[in-house]
Amino acid sequence: MSEEPGLRERKKTETRRRLWKVAAELFLERGFDKVSVAEIAAAADVSKMTVFNYCGTKEDLVLGPMREHVDDVARAVRERAPGESVVAAVRRQFLAAVDAFDASVGMNDHSYVLRVRRLVAETPSLLARAQELVYLGTQRLAQVLAEEAAPGEEPLARVVAAQLMGVRSALLTHNHQRLLAGERAADIAADAKALAERAFGTVEFGLGDYGTK
Repeated sequence: MSEEPGLRERKKTETRRRLWKVAAELFLERGFDKVSVAEIAAAADVSKMTVFNYCGTKEDLVLGPMREHVDDVARAVRERAPGESVVAAVRRQFLAAVDAFDASVGMNDHSYVLRVRRLVAETPSLLARAQELVYLGTQRLAQVLAEEAAPGEEPLARVVAAQLMGVRSALLTHNHQRLLAGERAADIAADAKALAERAFGTVEFGLGDYGTK
């Protein structure tokens, strides 16, 4: 009898997260460029092919958790309530993540998370991959906006997506910088929310009620 789809997916998720943990521990100990995928596979007691089947690239062994959040903004916009504008939906999602002290908006101050963040910042290939994931998130948001746009307005959808994701990325980076400087997430949360309100407000001023359902 075959396993239920839900159980199979849970097992795959567990394996993927175990690989992330094993890889991150090795990278943090020795440096990203000094650890091979074969060494990670051996430490995790799986084949090298299994590592690539679950993670795709060596960089994704570090950035897999970030990859899981690529669709967050597009989903918030797609599922926004009637009467809610696109800017309001993106702002709402960001503020909720700040309240949850979520790493996806730079608000997790666990020492392990901060060490991984430093690793990314100090490793060119990881930083490049992180930027690729931001670009992918921007493309996903642009696709949602383009699907809703009036004929001929698709280029504006890409502009709006770039503006909103640019604001979000700048806010996330600012939060990370404060935590890496030694501040606690609980202490900067109010500032993070206030800055987000102002930042998204600047976009909202230009876009008005753009995309209101």
